[in-house]
Amino acid sequence: MVGAHGPVFPSRPARAEGGHVSEPSGTPWPSRVAPDSVGGWHWDLDELGDLPQARSELRARIQGRDAVEVSEQVVLSFDEMASNALRHGRAPVKACVREAPGHWLVEVQDHAATRAPAPAVGRDPALGGLGLYIIADMATEHGWWPDGETKSVWATIPRRR
Repeated sequence: MVGAHGPVFPSRPARAEGGHVSEPSGTPWPSRVAPDSVGGWHWDLDELGDLPQARSELRARIQGRDAVEVSEQVVLSFDEMASNALRHGRAPVKACVREAPGHWLVEVQDHAATRAPAPAVGRDPALGGLGLYIIADMATEHGWWPDGETKSVWATIPRRR
C-alpha cells in the first residue's frame, strides 16, 4: 500500500445533462461522474490486509477537520467502497478522499469496469452486503462511472464545519 499525493484517476468523461453517463439497465447505484475536485489523500491498495493501515492514516488526517460523526462516516464510506473493490472488483485498487466545499468526496477505482456496484438484494442482513445502502443513506450524492478498463465508485459525505 502506498499513500501518495497527486492525480490518481483518469480524466472524467464529459457529463451529459444531469451529470449522468450511460447506465446499464437494472443498476440501483446510479452511473454518473463524480463532482470535480483536486488534491486529497490517495492510497494504492492490493489486498484487504492494506485497509487497516489506510483507515488509520485517514482517521489521523481527517481528525479535527470536521465533526467526529462526519469523520467516521467518511472512514466508513472509504472502508466499504475499498473493501468492495478488493472483494468484487480487480486489483490494483486506488482510493482517494478529497475535502471540498460542503462535502467530502470518497472515490475508489478498480479494474472491473464492466461490473457495476450492486447492492445486495434479498440477502439476510446478518450475512452482510449492506455497505452500499449505508453509504447511499449517508451521502448527498453517490454513483459510479466506467472509463476504459477501470471504474470509479464515489460518494459525497456532507460536511458540518
